[in-house]
Amino acid sequence: MNIRPLHDRVVVRRSEEETTTASGIVLPGSAAEKPNRGEVVAVGPGRVLNNGDVQAPSVKVGDKVLFGQYAGSNTVKIGDDELLIMQESEIYGVLED
Repeated sequence: MNIRPLHDRVVVRRSEEETTTASGIVLPGSAAEKPNRGEVVAVGPGRVLNNGDVQAPSVKVGDKVLFGQYAGSNTVKIGDDELLIMQESEIYGVLED
């Protein structure tokens, strides 16, 4: 099953959680913070402006993005994947190599 977001929505697959700290302490699943990074898996056509034009999104499928801790409060489970659905404006930036 595929998902096609509407308007300025973006579907993001959250990166795997860190299970150890920088000092090597292993964290149980309940104590680990959810990562604020992920990969864009689907993008809507863009935001409709007041004059009726559509502003194309700034991100594309495959981009690695950084978002806020509470961004994408809407989650959906498709197959084995738990995906976040957020507005493009909730994305802080694209991570580049």
